[in-house]
Amino acid sequence: MSWTRRLLVILAALAAALLTAPAAQAHEERPVTLPDGTGSVPVHRAGEPDLLVCKSDRADFEHRISGFPDALRSRNLKLFDRCQKSGYRHLQQAVDAVTGPGRNIAILPGLYEEEPSLPAPTGACSRLKAPNSQLGYQILSYAQQAKCPHNQNLVAILGKKDLQIEGTGAERTDVVIDAKYRKLNAIRADGSDGVYFKNFTAQRTTFNSLYILAQDGFVIDDVLTRWNDEYGFLTFASDHGLYKNCESYGNGDSGIYPGSASNINDGYGYKVPRYSIEITGCHSHHNMVGYSGTAGDSVYVHDNEFDHNMGGASMDSAFPGHPGLPQNHARFERNLIHDNNADYYPYVADGTCAKPPVERGYENGVVCPQISMPPGTGIITAGGNWNIYENNWVYGQQRAAFFLSAVPAFIRGESALGRQTDTSHHNRYANNHLGTDKAGNARPNRTDVWWDGQGDGNCWQSDAGPSTPRSLPACGDERGAVTGRTDRLMGEPVKLAQLLVCADYNVQARRLPAGCDWYGARGIERIELQAALGIALVLVLVGGVLWWRRLRSSRLATAASVLGLIGLGLDVAGSTMGLAAGYLPAVALLLTGLWWTGIGLVLRRRGRPGLGWTTVLLGALTLLDALDKGVFMIPWIPLSPAWVRGLLGVVWVVWAVVAAARHGERGTGRADGDGAGGTESGAGAGAADRAPGADADPAGGTGAGADRGMGAGAGRGSDAGAGRGSDAGADGSAGADGNAGADRARGQDPGRVPAAGTGRATAPEPDGTPPPPATAGPATDGDAS
Repeated sequence: MSWTRRLLVILAALAAALLTAPAAQAHEERPVTLPDGTGSVPVHRAGEPDLLVCKSDRADFEHRISGFPDALRSRNLKLFDRCQKSGYRHLQQAVDAVTGPGRNIAILPGLYEEEPSLPAPTGACSRLKAPNSQLGYQILSYAQQAKCPHNQNLVAILGKKDLQIEGTGAERTDVVIDAKYRKLNAIRADGSDGVYFKNFTAQRTTFNSLYILAQDGFVIDDVLTRWNDEYGFLTFASDHGLYKNCESYGNGDSGIYPGSASNINDGYGYKVPRYSIEITGCHSHHNMVGYSGTAGDSVYVHDNEFDHNMGGASMDSAFPGHPGLPQNHARFERNLIHDNNADYYPYVADGTCAKPPVERGYENGVVCPQISMPPGTGIITAGGNWNIYENNWVYGQQRAAFFLSAVPAFIRGESALGRQTDTSHHNRYANNHLGTDKAGNARPNRTDVWWDGQGDGNCWQSDAGPSTPRSLPACGDERGAVTGRTDRLMGEPVKLAQLLVCADYNVQARRLPAGCDWYGARGIERIELQAALGIALVLVLVGGVLWWRRLRSSRLATAASVLGLIGLGLDVAGSTMGLAAGYLPAVALLLTGLWWTGIGLVLRRRGRPGLGWTTVLLGALTLLDALDKGVFMIPWIPLSPAWVRGLLGVVWVVWAVVAAARHGERGTGRADGDGAGGTESGAGAGAADRAPGADADPAGGTGAGADRGMGAGAGRGSDAGAGRGSDAGADGSAGADGNAGADRARGQDPGRVPAAGTGRATAPEPDGTPPPPATAGPATDGDAS
């Protein structure tokens, strides 16, 4: 790494540290290692069950199966009779009875509340020593889980190999396992390779319904999860997994969460040997987000539907304690991702989510969002690499179809300097159907792409609609081919500021950031609009004063200032959600850049080369920023022009204030056509030679050397010999004598001073005595002739 790039990485890391809020822990678990990958995806076994679970009430059972097809009803009746003789009344009892691998447990239709598992722990189990999570539950070791399996779990499956659990109903809702909000997990399968779950419902927990941890081989088949504080399905640190035909809704985080999937493709590009987890045929809806995966590595997600959540799908590198970070190699294909515009934050604001879970009304549609999430978004990637999004239908999103931002490594607990910018690279968005449903109906997204600008090798399809930035690197036909490739170390400053504000969310504290539109801020309440308006007001005030006191005589400066005023107004308008994804922000930058360039040229010609060249440079950077955002992203540069422009803009504001505030240097001479009307009025006053023997008139009268309404002396052209315009007493000081510089410009001897009111030089007498005073003529505002 070159020293310049290393320096930029340091600056990027420091800025990211300032602009990124501390991360909460989305899912805290004991330290685990990823499987060695020697397992396989289990296959369903269709034979007769080894163990049966049923309830005792025959009348209730017969009522539940009364609508089944004849063959299925007959089978269930036979299984019920068998279960009454040799089966179990609770699922946990049957799990405990499993003594070897390859066993099948059948659960007959009914409601299973697992009453023996529900009571709070007592004795030694109530005094376990373990760290607490941020959410308050204990992070137990495997040994502690085995010792006290029902401290947190309604049903605990620990170390059981190749176990199959299947409901025998006609639908998955015929068998319901209900934790009644009294356990973290309804079912926990921990270290149980080869587990297969099929055809039942798990619900109502204070964390997640079905939890699979540290397993090499699992299947979730035709299972429904619902009404949980956090997740419906949570699989963690696992490999050789398959979700199929599943459904989840009513969850405060995501319906489907393949967190820390086995990181088998780290080091590969787009072409990989295999994926660790496959998700297909599932429907996740009415959650905070349909799918999420911190360190959701090597997950193949295809032919699913994610709709009517706050966000359709997300993957991230934003939470520490997850093996396999940063997230990489997810592949999304042929999914329906639409209408994810729900807004559940009002339930946090009005105190609903502060009630005990049983009182919140999850069953009636309440969802309590657990983390910050931009509502109205299709797919969110916060710090992911080598992800592929192809041939998906993404439509009806009120914010954005695709949302991509980077996450610095210190957020996940890694302090190594070289890793701070290691996310948001090589994400490919190609051949998706944006703003159109499968039937071909137009269902536009408000914005197709929102990107903070950071990363290397990211690309989007060329037919993407409204986007921010408006210009995007384009994907080629081959994976890895990118037109207009960029490699930025940091995102856009305004977008990072927005993410900083929006990340300061806490459901437990009922803290919803006031300046973020994710939580309902509108109009002037939004941080982006506040920033744009504040910057515009400062620039209008400083630029206006500078023009009035120094530049109003120049037609070029006046015209440029008008363009700048329009540009700043458009910049404020462009910061609104409806216009941010169009060309208006680039047009605003174009006009603002022309303003700075124009007044910079005038300042340079009027004797302020330092401020003038700085202003021209600021204008050039602003024009470059307009090109970067509106035409094509400029390659080869490690930071957006907005960063340098912003820093230089602060310097310019201070410098312009000082220049405008200095007295005695106002430019109100004759208006010039090109801004080159000589030096600023009175520029040579400090070097003026007072005529020998000339007495200044305290009252500003017509004595020798007195100027009545004239600038530097009474001679022709006070502006260093250029033009005929005089200062006409613009600084309000009468009696100032002409300066030597002005005399030289007219070819006169500096020793000769014009007689007041005559414009003619009078030499001193040979003996050194002053000449007799000339008769004062009438004073004029122009030339004395």
